Amino acid sequence: MIPAIEGGSAVRQKYLVFGSPMIEEAEIEEVVKALRSRWIGTGPKVTLFESMFRDYTGSPHAVGLHSCTAALHLALLAARVQQGDEVIIPAMTFCATANAVIHAGAKPVMVDVDADDMNITAQHIEKAITAKTKAIIPVHMAGRPCDMTPILALAKAHDLRVIEDAAHATEGVYQSQKIGALSDATCFSFYVTKNLVTGEGGMLTTPHADWAERIQVMGLHGMSRGAWKRYSDEGFKHYQVTEAGFKYNMMDLQAAIGVHQLPRMERYLQVREKVWRRYDAAFAALPMTLPAPVRQGDVHARHLYTILLDLDGLKVNRDYIVDALHAENIGVGIHFIGLQMHPYYQDRFGYRDEDFPVTLDLSMRTISLPLSAALQDKEVDDVIAAVHKVISYYRR
Repeated sequence: MIPAIEGGSAVRQKYLVFGSPMIEEAEIEEVVKALRSRWIGTGPKVTLFESMFRDYTGSPHAVGLHSCTAALHLALLAARVQQGDEVIIPAMTFCATANAVIHAGAKPVMVDVDADDMNITAQHIEKAITAKTKAIIPVHMAGRPCDMTPILALAKAHDLRVIEDAAHATEGVYQSQKIGALSDATCFSFYVTKNLVTGEGGMLTTPHADWAERIQVMGLHGMSRGAWKRYSDEGFKHYQVTEAGFKYNMMDLQAAIGVHQLPRMERYLQVREKVWRRYDAAFAALPMTLPAPVRQGDVHARHLYTILLDLDGLKVNRDYIVDALHAENIGVGIHFIGLQMHPYYQDRFGYRDEDFPVTLDLSMRTISLPLSAALQDKEVDDVIAAVHKVISYYRR
């Protein structure tokens, strides 16, 4: 921890928490209704939320789950990924992407990403395909859609499944098609820092009816009927355990938030777009690389505003800048430290920092600034002032 620059006053008196969500009264009231109904587990609100999400994405099937991680795991199981298989993932992603592959019994095969947009590409993937490859998990980094057409074509040519990690990309659109209706399965996150929040929570969309049915069963212990159908006013029904499943189901308490957040997604996106434009204008002359423009025909979900510091133009490293912003009472994030740099993946799979040079470089320079529909204009002013103050002070 370092003090505010030159021992002076911090830009803000109150700490600005990174990723603070936008919560309105309607969802608070809906949660209270769920509590008063005494139906707080998987029930009618989850069913409603799933229906709304199908409409939103244009996908034939949507299954509410406890997290995006659960969705990734179950999608891999639905794809029949198993021991001895390989699944190609980007090295620049959150650990859940790799861990879901490991939990499915397979090996995560990491590849480097594009320097401009931090996304995996078909060129990266093709070099990593082997006889053991079973699936590909593209990650729409920061909310920017991957270039899916060549990835899907490559997967078709090699008979591979495509499971999208859209934890950042609920509002994303690729070439006029909604993320969620492109591949074998798409996995979304509603964690507290995401654009749509349910506290914890996730959703899986798929065009495959058999996948959706199996994922729903596997998400609740492998039971043939969920609790809602067993205990609702339709009358008691016996269940059978058809597989050794998991406790991955979404609760009505979570869905009660989601059913109100989902209709506001485009309005919230417009708010973040405004903040994004302010950041672009404010930081254009500083020693850093700003997020790349959006591909024509795409919609960036604007989940993370990630800058890349020009370390040659600064006297200190990225972590020092992060500490300095913290001292100014500005919360920031780092998205991400490449997976090949973490000890677990190094020890288990033999990965090394230098294996993916672009990911390594990005990992040392990236900082995510506050970006939320809940941000007030004064808070955005403070972020801009703090970044200018810190970068100017440590600039060469």
